[in-house]
Amino acid sequence: MTTIGLIGAGHIGSQVARLAVASGYDVVISNSRGPETLADLVAELGPQARAATPVEAAKAADIAVVTVPLKVIDTIPVDELAGKIVIDTNNYYPQRDGQIAELDDESTTTAELLQRHLPTSKVVKAFNHIYSAELTTHGLPAGTPDRRALALFGDDAEAVATVGKLLDQFGFDAVEVTPLSEGWRIQRDTPGYGPRLNREGLTEALAQARRYRDM
Repeated sequence: MTTIGLIGAGHIGSQVARLAVASGYDVVISNSRGPETLADLVAELGPQARAATPVEAAKAADIAVVTVPLKVIDTIPVDELAGKIVIDTNNYYPQRDGQIAELDDESTTTAELLQRHLPTSKVVKAFNHIYSAELTTHGLPAGTPDRRALALFGDDAEAVATVGKLLDQFGFDAVEVTPLSEGWRIQRDTPGYGPRLNREGLTEALAQARRYRDM
């Protein structure tokens, strides 16, 4: 049984946990406040889920999801995630994260910062352009007309394809893009950030995206 390890249990993390359990995965979920603070969520999720520390969640994960504020990504366990697929859900909010010069001058992206912190992990950008409540309400069976699509970015084609299959199980089509550095195409204030789009619409929105400096 594949285990999804979640580092972060906020709006996105808790919703991904619900999707994972509903799709038959085991879930190990963690936050910065301690496993005891996740008792209600684990009770809701049922026997396929347990609470743990971030290190324990990283160690248990076959696929990890990092869904914490960008300003604390340096706290993400490194050794325990070596060689693993790590899904990055983050966005840059200066009012929350403080000013990050490399993002302000657009010399890198949020997912590349996580990849740099996790040099031997396979980082895939996903889930950052959909409102959390819609994760459990917008999913539809494969083949449904006008099914919502979500974008994936990564440098490892096999990792991207694996996360694409996960999205399909969760009820979404995947628009897969390489390399990871193209993740800026779905950051804040781009055409694909937020609206419900099918595969064709999201592909077009990604193509229309412009760097902040060019807006």
